[in-house]
Amino acid sequence: MSFNAGSFNAGSFSDRLDRVQPFRVMSLLEVAQAREAAGHDVIHLEIGEPDFPTPAPVIAAGQQALAAGHTRYTPAAGLPALREAIAGHYAEHFGARVDPSRIIVTPGASGALLLASQLLVQRGDRVLMADPTYPCNRHFMALAEAELDTVAVGPDSGWQLDAGLIERHWRDETRLAMLATPSNPTGHTLDAGQIAAVAETVAAHQGALLVDEIYQGLTYDVAPVSAASVAPEAYVVNSFSKYFGMTGWRLGWLVAPEGAVEPLTRLAQNVFLAAPTPSQHAALAAFTPECRDELERRRRELHRRRDALLEGLAGLGLSPSLVPQGAFYLWLDISRYSQDSLTFCRRLLEEENVAITPGIDFAVTGGEHHVRIAFTADIARLEEAVARLGRFLARQSGPSMAERR
Repeated sequence: MSFNAGSFNAGSFSDRLDRVQPFRVMSLLEVAQAREAAGHDVIHLEIGEPDFPTPAPVIAAGQQALAAGHTRYTPAAGLPALREAIAGHYAEHFGARVDPSRIIVTPGASGALLLASQLLVQRGDRVLMADPTYPCNRHFMALAEAELDTVAVGPDSGWQLDAGLIERHWRDETRLAMLATPSNPTGHTLDAGQIAAVAETVAAHQGALLVDEIYQGLTYDVAPVSAASVAPEAYVVNSFSKYFGMTGWRLGWLVAPEGAVEPLTRLAQNVFLAAPTPSQHAALAAFTPECRDELERRRRELHRRRDALLEGLAGLGLSPSLVPQGAFYLWLDISRYSQDSLTFCRRLLEEENVAITPGIDFAVTGGEHHVRIAFTADIARLEEAVARLGRFLARQSGPSMAERR
């Protein structure tokens, strides 16, 4: 009797999938793109991808790599020259001595998170992380069958999980604490002293620390820092997607303690074999002075966009509780208008063609009355988005949208 894959009952799928929620912004993006195709002028402020193209030196290096035939596998841990370049980046910009052997190059930061989750936790282990956070951070741990202790954070802790909160919420079964700085969706950061305090607290409990630094380099008003400088035993995830502008190239890395390199490499060999070879060769150009100058110009432009958006939203009486110091997001409380952020975002898209992200994608607690706005379009488009949002909010007097549903 032959097996018919099409007749396989969804009820027979792995139970672990029940712990992975859909990323709702992707369905909103699909609707937004359909509206564009129908002729509507949609302003995209929903996806974490600025409108900048990949820097020209990186594209040129990628083209040269293809022309030279660099399309075969690299070692599982990555191209040696790229690992050395990343180590040099830590030394030059953060004063951190990171041996290249401790760097595992991965297919996007997601590959690094996958490796870290599979290495560090197992069924029954507990993981501490801030709420709100990037949803995939929760889901990778859930797929590793760990139990999540999401700690609600707010303005009083700078929208971050600090040492005091970790001490308060640590349990006997806790094995891992996870930070994100700058964070998604709030854009808030931890300084070197705060990271060091967290690392000390976690070590006192004989746990592991995983730090998401995917938006590192994209900071405003504060200097970028790395856990690699102050917490050498931490596992540090980074990416070429955000600061370096290489989203579609799918390239990231993981810095790990020396004793973890062999098992991580073994995992990499079996999970993805190696990161994309042309992307690795292209990324070598990301560390050149020419590329660095362009990346810093873009960071300054994002800073201007942040300030312009803050000013426009303040005129609507809609401002974040704290000004974000990094990434390219604003996390806004919309409870004056709605307790249903998904409906709020859907209606804003349908009525004014502005696409933003519902807070329920990021927050277990409070997401229903928050939204995330990405300042990933130019200032003229941001100003137009604010004008459209103003019209939309002006129509929201009286009962909340949730009550009118």
